[in-house]
Amino acid sequence: MEEQRRRHVKPLCVSPRRAGAELARIRADTLVGMGFSHLVALFIVVATAATLHAHGITRIDSAAEAAEALRPIAGDLAFALFALGMIGTGMLAVPILAGSAAYALSETFGWTEGLDRAPREAKAFYGAIAAAILAGVAMNALAVDPMRALYWAAVVNGLLAPPLMVVTMLIARNPQAMGGMPISRPLAFGGWLSTAVMSVVAALFLLS
Repeated sequence: MEEQRRRHVKPLCVSPRRAGAELARIRADTLVGMGFSHLVALFIVVATAATLHAHGITRIDSAAEAAEALRPIAGDLAFALFALGMIGTGMLAVPILAGSAAYALSETFGWTEGLDRAPREAKAFYGAIAAAILAGVAMNALAVDPMRALYWAAVVNGLLAPPLMVVTMLIARNPQAMGGMPISRPLAFGGWLSTAVMSVVAALFLLS
């Protein structure tokens, strides 16, 4: 919606002739973004295995412990690099996570939203961003275990994924909901297959 306002383009269901170019741009953006994120994740796994796990360190309860464990193994330079990485990750993640929470609340309650709007135009939206950041800061004061919090957040996301994927697929195949542009059958097959896999994984987690 923000792109439509910023670029002054009509929805694809209104101007389907633009769909080819727009979907190609979205596809390229998704492939590049997912490719880099998976590559980074792979390097994290390999680097952790080659340093911490190789020296018998298999339990880390905080980012500070990980940094301290790296100092004797890989030297001060690795320690400094890890610290810079944590700072960079925080600067990248905090606005994204706080922003996504603000968007979710705004869409739920019908607030005016958008980072392209001035704060006076979307007071509740920006207030939600500030509240989310303050809640994150408060977790430090409350001595919440960040690793366990991350673990259980991942568990909740994983268990919520199957029903959300089912709803998404039902909407994506509904011509009325999609403005006459539902997803193709091959894409729907891949979507339902992914949904089934996620459902099996969630069930196996609960059974274990």
